Amino acid sequence: MVSVVADGECRWRIEPAGAMRVPGVVFATAGLLPDAPGDQALQQVADVATLPGIVEASYAMPDVHWGYGFPIGGVAATDPAQGGVISPGGVGFDISCGVRLHTSTVTRADAAPHVGRLMDLLGAATPRGMGRGGVLPAVQPAELDEILLGGSAYTVERGFGDPGDLAFCEDGGAVAGADPGALSARALARGKGQVGSLGSGNHFLEVQAVDRIYDERVAGALGLRPDLLCVMIHCGSRGLGHQICSDHVRVMLSAMERYGIRVPDPQLACAPVTSPEGRRYLAAMAAAANYGRANRQLLTHAVRRCFRNAGLGEVRLLYDVSHNLAKLERHMVDGAARELCVHRKGATRAFPPGHPDLPDPIRAVGQPVLVPGSMGTASYVLVGVTDGRAFHSACHGAGRTLSRHAAVRQAPVEAVRRELAAAGVLVRGASERGLTEEAPEAYKDVDEVVHTCRRARLADPVARLVPVGVVKG
Repeated sequence: MVSVVADGECRWRIEPAGAMRVPGVVFATAGLLPDAPGDQALQQVADVATLPGIVEASYAMPDVHWGYGFPIGGVAATDPAQGGVISPGGVGFDISCGVRLHTSTVTRADAAPHVGRLMDLLGAATPRGMGRGGVLPAVQPAELDEILLGGSAYTVERGFGDPGDLAFCEDGGAVAGADPGALSARALARGKGQVGSLGSGNHFLEVQAVDRIYDERVAGALGLRPDLLCVMIHCGSRGLGHQICSDHVRVMLSAMERYGIRVPDPQLACAPVTSPEGRRYLAAMAAAANYGRANRQLLTHAVRRCFRNAGLGEVRLLYDVSHNLAKLERHMVDGAARELCVHRKGATRAFPPGHPDLPDPIRAVGQPVLVPGSMGTASYVLVGVTDGRAFHSACHGAGRTLSRHAAVRQAPVEAVRRELAAAGVLVRGASERGLTEEAPEAYKDVDEVVHTCRRARLADPVARLVPVGVVKG
């Protein structure tokens, strides 16, 4: 049983023991620490601390909960020059799952007579669920390669968006180093029919309204104002990303002995970043990241068409950021700049104001951090801070307290529908199981999670948004 001790405001420490190379650090209030029966997230924080080449600590965000290998909400950086490894479990199955937020030109009050029609249009225009289908029909191999290499940039070139969108996408909309040749035939087959689709689970397209402003200067710079109608999209790389993770976990499980690597959990299968296996995974992961970004860009195109058809004007992209990715970044460690492989699994990059990797339009205020709540609760926009922690990372959502199976048992669908109706939230396309799996009571309190980020110096809140309508699988 892993024990944690208080180590400052909203900060807990797991002391190194056994094979741990660094401590575990959890950013949370006492009420946000994982305590659900069977939740092994804190043990996973300790397990991650055993990875070769890990530096500083194995970190966990306030929304931390049990995941595959790494906890969801886990952050860990390894040093490739010191034998540091990359682990697919530190990225997750839904590679480059992320969030993008759009602002409209109308307020919730102005849009009220048209919201029902807007939600009907969005429901019809948004492919979702477990099966096939996307904004693009099944693509040919050559075009799929272009998507895997070019991400959002390729879809914009095809006419699915504005060139200005790319300035507001992480990495300009495409991760460098992608190689479609690093993907299995099965991964390619799973991806070709799902380009531009939501998927299922906790993925959604949600119309929201700005409910509260915390920082008027930053909100103004981002184009946010009270009651403004916004659209948030949460989705990833679908079956293609899932297959890549499965494929490379198998490869690394067989390769670890050759590199003399032992891990306490096979789900932490890994290989040195500089090894052939590590480089091949990075290339496949980048391809999946580009697929996920193209996926969200295509859904943006559908959203814009629906807003115009509903008579609600134009939609602008505020920002798009991933929360399941590993990236090579330069960070200060022990007073020296080092290139690290930063795993963020269910965690968002939160670069500070002035960071050179941020585009001019937002560099002065810091990188937007987009934090969706559970269905029916608030979502947030935050920004990275100068004194940020955990390699400038922050939370990615509210964080589950109940598994999907437990939520289905404990949240009757009729009660969930009543709760959403009472809040004035219009729901389109959700199955009964999808509603109950994502019931608000299955998640932590997103308000507490976000304000813990502020107190722990991970990111600062800018605006709170509340749901108006949601499209789900």
